[in-house]
Amino acid sequence: MVPALAVWTPEDGLLGALAPLGLALAAEDAVVVDLDPLGPRYPGDRSLADLVQDGLRRDDLTPRRGVGVLRNGGVAPLEAKSVIEALLGHLPRVVLRLPPRPAPGALPIAVVPVRLLIPGELFPGPMGPAVFQSTPAFAPIPGIGVRLPVPDPETVRRLIEGRRPPRTDRWIRAWRSAWRLPWPR
Repeated sequence: MVPALAVWTPEDGLLGALAPLGLALAAEDAVVVDLDPLGPRYPGDRSLADLVQDGLRRDDLTPRRGVGVLRNGGVAPLEAKSVIEALLGHLPRVVLRLPPRPAPGALPIAVVPVRLLIPGELFPGPMGPAVFQSTPAFAPIPGIGVRLPVPDPETVRRLIEGRRPPRTDRWIRAWRSAWRLPWPR
């Protein structure tokens, strides 16, 4: 497994909020860091904005078992650069949640595009490997990547509530292979 991946979900707000959680849960021990100032209000005591304002504590850089989530709190990624670099340098697994717009430029870590898998050409196709979220309307994968099954409604509910789905959840299991693919930078 690689130590850090960035997740970019351009088409869907809910998938954009849940995809980083699925990727982190598949790794079992990881921290999700939201780089989108307009991102979801994930539960938690501190935000990335808090870390930028107050500074990092030793506890913030100490790896823990399980999945942690650091909501953004309204800070721009450039303002948080030193905090992000410190987290990447100290924690064994980090998932960065990128904003849906603009498309990510060159980053020092690999970017995992997450695309809705719907029939037709409503959204432009991927320009490389991607994670494809299946929908009830079957569509073939248009390229190389990982096909996620339609998530169980209970999985979605638990993730939204900040609770872990069962370890046997098929949607979470499907994310495991995303850690093994060679994603572009």
